Order: sequence, then structure tokens, then C-alpha cells
Amino acid sequence: MLGPIAAGAANLVIGSRYTTGGRVEDWGIGRRIVSRGGSLFAKVVLGLGPSDLTGGFKAWRASTLGGIAFDGIHSGGYVFQIEMTLRASRAGARIVEVPITFRDRRVGSSKMSRKIIVEALLVVVRLRAEEIVGAIRGRTAR
Repeated sequence: MLGPIAAGAANLVIGSRYTTGGRVEDWGIGRRIVSRGGSLFAKVVLGLGPSDLTGGFKAWRASTLGGIAFDGIHSGGYVFQIEMTLRASRAGARIVEVPITFRDRRVGSSKMSRKIIVEALLVVVRLRAEEIVGAIRGRTAR
């Protein structure tokens, strides 16, 4: 459950495995490295504040979600979570993380693959490159 402080102070609340008090249970070392590494890579490349960018436990303020332009979204799958957080951040949203304990699924299997990992890395780099190009074009247009 979201605390009233987090919900009241934020436009986007992220249930985070990687903030103080958050954790992951029942994962092998490989999955931990891929998940944590993916979040860290995106955080550094995109200059974002949240620690858990690949998770899907999010609570959006309706007005914030409604203000995001969905045309031009580059991604599906796991990297969609990163792109949506990026768009919210760039739109000035206040983003708060609350700790969660994430347990491995009991039914079904992960859809994670090397192809999805490579796609995510490429999309993160593409998003940053587009921001850089946009900033350069904005400066030259003045």
C-alpha cells in the first residue's frame, strides 16, 4: 500500500526493489545482475534519479499519465518502463520510490531473453541520442 506521504507528494510512485528497504527474493545471480545492471545503465545514460527503472510496480497520477504523448514511444516490453519514467521525469513529474519486496513468480516463466536485453540497451542509447540531437537542434535554431 502506498503511504499517504508518497502518494501525496508524487506524480509517479515506483515500487522499488533497489531503494533503501527494497529487496528481491528467490532470484539467481544472473537475473539479479541483468535487472540491477539494466536499471543502473539506464539511470546513468539517461540521467534519471530513480534506482529501479525496469520494474513495473508503478502508481501514476492520472493527470501525469494523461499528459504524456504516446506517439513516438519506441519500446514495448521491459524497456517501456524505462521510457515511461523518462518521459514523466522530463515533463517535470515528481517521482518517488517506495521499497517493495519482490518475489519470483510462482506460475509461468520469465520472457527475458538476450534479444530483449539488447533491445533495451539500444533503446536507452537511442533515447539519449535523440535528446542530445534535439538539444543541439534547439540551440542552432535560436
